[in-house]
Amino acid sequence: MAPVVRSCVSAKPAANPARYRSARLGAAGLGAPGRLLLRVVSSSPVALGGDARGDGGCAASSSGRGAVNGVLGGDGQRIRRRDVAAACSASFDGVRPVPAAAVAGAAVHPAAAPAFSERAKVVALVGAIMLLCNADRVVMSVAVVPMAAQYGWSSSFVGIVQSSFLWGYVFSSMVGGALADKYGGKKVMAGAAALWSLATILTPFAASCSTVMLLAVRALFGLAEGVAFPTMSTFLPKWFPTQERATAVGISMGGFHLGNVISFLSTPIIMSHIGLTGTFAFFASLGYLWLSVWMFNVESDPVDSRTISKSELQYILAGRSGSKVQGSKNPSLRELFSRFEFLAVTVANVVNNWGYFVLLSWMPVYFKTVYNVNLKQAAWFSAIPWAVMAVSGYVAGASADFLIKSGFSVGLVRKIMQSIGFMGPGVSLLCLRFAQTPSVAAVLMTVALSLSSFCQAGYFCNIQDIAPKYAGSLHGLTNGIGTVAAIVSTIGTGYFVQWLGSFQAFLTLTAALYFSATVFYNVYATGDLIFD
Repeated sequence: MAPVVRSCVSAKPAANPARYRSARLGAAGLGAPGRLLLRVVSSSPVALGGDARGDGGCAASSSGRGAVNGVLGGDGQRIRRRDVAAACSASFDGVRPVPAAAVAGAAVHPAAAPAFSERAKVVALVGAIMLLCNADRVVMSVAVVPMAAQYGWSSSFVGIVQSSFLWGYVFSSMVGGALADKYGGKKVMAGAAALWSLATILTPFAASCSTVMLLAVRALFGLAEGVAFPTMSTFLPKWFPTQERATAVGISMGGFHLGNVISFLSTPIIMSHIGLTGTFAFFASLGYLWLSVWMFNVESDPVDSRTISKSELQYILAGRSGSKVQGSKNPSLRELFSRFEFLAVTVANVVNNWGYFVLLSWMPVYFKTVYNVNLKQAAWFSAIPWAVMAVSGYVAGASADFLIKSGFSVGLVRKIMQSIGFMGPGVSLLCLRFAQTPSVAAVLMTVALSLSSFCQAGYFCNIQDIAPKYAGSLHGLTNGIGTVAAIVSTIGTGYFVQWLGSFQAFLTLTAALYFSATVFYNVYATGDLIFD
């Protein structure tokens, strides 16, 4: 419904237009207060009123910034003669028109569209923090080699140090989404970034003090970073309508994967110039720089933004799924796991984490064992797979949104994307059996990782479709279960290979899980609202 002006006070024409104090607007449908200033151009006194899109109406802006020009309404039309200023008191909660004054000889000029939308700014900042989220993880993966040499750590202790990140991550990934649902994505993401940046700074100092302090700091780091994905899952659906959501996730996750590339390639260079401590401090400072921009430019919900345009806000609200009234409490675990639609998302998350961490953790060992190639020293392993994942994730998101805009159902699009995200890696793992050279095997691994990013437009977005009001909490729950699966698969691979003496058997098992989860997801997943 178009915003409508309830009352308006006209002012006399004057050579120097008078400015009147305007009323503060509490928009029932839009939420954010705004300051209204109407600038009317006419050659004689006019009585103002009526529909904000109709004749002679006052123009109101929900952004709270700047004046809206025009006699003919809220889209910024203007009539050029002499200046008259008027202050309006308006509300956006229904149609209560006031008789409009006729204005003759009007020339109407439409308002210019904003060159840079708030949604673009929001997704750029989310992509930036996801980049830093992964980059800060990789710093430790690179720095652990000189740290182990400096402090005399054994290989087993290096493994403990690397795994200590997951100790805090498992816990916070389950509760982080609930915090974001309750307190808003802006505050929770800001607190998480501040905390993991602090842990990044403290890491080299903790290592120099004691091993116990180092493990505690790395667990704190994981505790803070575990909040990032559930918070993103809560934050993006507030700012992006359904038909743009997969693209927003693709861009944000593209930042996450690029963080791997950038950190892998830049950390050794930075370390050679400013040392170990300086490298950690450098990456942490980027987090606080991002924080300073985030806190003053973004809100948890677009209805609270003072810089968003009225048209963009209406576009976002029109594309939201679910009712506009917040539920009283989260669904119980019994309710959740009694619905196959939720189980489909959970199973997809578990299998995705299982397969991803098998590829991430064991492929270097696989290449060393089968082909006698040190993969960690190969440039393609440091950059190419993750760069390809960033691109393919965006392609998946843009393709999914294009299909939705073209009329395909949300549920069907999620199933298509998820099928590509599982069938692709599954087939690639089976094809490794026939790879005769490490180059062919490397290409197959890159294909598996890149196609797995299509899951971002599948189950990852699906949780926002079926439970938009609880997306953070439920994503945290499913991600926590998925993280446990990642730990099991990482440890289980070692025992499985030791038991059977072959990687291929475990890769075949992983491929079978991919195929089975694809069938389960296609049977039970839906794009409809389930938990409201």
